[in-house]
Amino acid sequence: MRHSEEVKEWVPAIDRHAGPIYQAIVEALEHDIATGRLKPNDKLPSHRILGEALGVDFTTVTRAYTEARRKGLVEGRAGQGTFVTNVPLQGVELPSDTVDMAMNLPPRFGNPKLVQAMWQDVLAMRNSGRLDILLDYHVPGGTRQDRETAARWLAERLPGINAAQVLLTAGSQGALFALFGSLLEPGGTILAADLSYPGMISVARQLRLNCVGLPMDSRGVIPEALDAACRAHPAAVLYCNPTLHNPTTITTPHERRLDIIEVTRQHGVQIVEDDAYGALLLDAPAPLRTLAPELVHYIAGLSKCLSPALRLAYVALPETAGPAVRDVSAAIRATSSGVSSLTASLAASWINRGIALEVRDAIRSEAHARHELGRKILPAQFDTHPPDAFHVWLPLPDGYRRSEFAARLHSVGVGVVQSDAFSLGDAPEAVRLSLGAATTRPQLEHALLQIRSALNDEAASEVFVV
Repeated sequence: MRHSEEVKEWVPAIDRHAGPIYQAIVEALEHDIATGRLKPNDKLPSHRILGEALGVDFTTVTRAYTEARRKGLVEGRAGQGTFVTNVPLQGVELPSDTVDMAMNLPPRFGNPKLVQAMWQDVLAMRNSGRLDILLDYHVPGGTRQDRETAARWLAERLPGINAAQVLLTAGSQGALFALFGSLLEPGGTILAADLSYPGMISVARQLRLNCVGLPMDSRGVIPEALDAACRAHPAAVLYCNPTLHNPTTITTPHERRLDIIEVTRQHGVQIVEDDAYGALLLDAPAPLRTLAPELVHYIAGLSKCLSPALRLAYVALPETAGPAVRDVSAAIRATSSGVSSLTASLAASWINRGIALEVRDAIRSEAHARHELGRKILPAQFDTHPPDAFHVWLPLPDGYRRSEFAARLHSVGVGVVQSDAFSLGDAPEAVRLSLGAATTRPQLEHALLQIRSALNDEAASEVFVV
């Protein structure tokens, strides 16, 4: 086998415009194996090293490696990493129950009538004869009608929201890019929980922004730590995900939210609130946007509560934004030219006909069912997480290394995300599990049983101990 230093230099040439980036990585891997650039038993770069080299987030590389394993291109070896497989590619059969629990997808619900209603709206758009949906560019930030529909959707979480304060973006990622690009100059600082959404970290890297991690307790970001960070970085912006936090699932209670608002008001720090999961939580606390409408830029992505395929988010700007609407609209135009007319129209139809709420409720119900399944298999781990969340944060037992644990699961067809993807400081020994990635509950059960086996393995002292 070649020296690992040589193999670590492997950086695939990918076409970022030809489809999903993770799939482009897999295709490049196939090409480089076929042409001999990569040989059997070659060790591939770690998820973090390849992610940094390509400028993509950790989860994208994890998904690529998991798909490559499913196709028989690579294999995970406990305690060593990911290697090009040493068996011929032709005829390799991998388990059909491979589950990529790295991707935090909403769980698929078993309601054929609702699924049919969703598709009927797609067919209605086709039959409408509206050529503008197919041939026109959408207005950056959305048309007035789009924004009024968005305001109706947001009203459940933001009572009294004004459509003039709302913009449409190409997913939460597009919203983060536009907002941070408008609020901060290169070299500026984002304050965020020391475990935060990898997409935010990726945006900060692309915009040349610094991220400062804030310690958390069981109620979220610690106000005293936030106060100290605000003093040290007076021009910073606070990023937070206070409801069903990704990755920990912590929901910051109302009193702590008031403390956070008080600190940011004292220092004049603006807030970007990512409420990706807020619509899923029954009796969720009021968003920060309702507590400090003059400070908070609020993002409500539709990927988790409705459909990832829409790639759509609704953004509510502060009441005092004024020119910020123009600035953020310009940032949207510069980064994505706006949202797709097709997806904006489809989302509006689902919302106006009540289908969106039915889908949200179906996703929530399925999340509850999957959480209950998890409680039966891993009660100690699942009892600490709310049933509305479809991801679970799994701190590992003392002596277990996250890399070896993930590699062991990878070798049996289960993908998880290591804590490195979320960490702004020292990464804890932990992984995140996504319950929605499994197509069916039996498939999820199989994956959870593999995880339980890895946790309870009598050989753990030999495989995992530091």
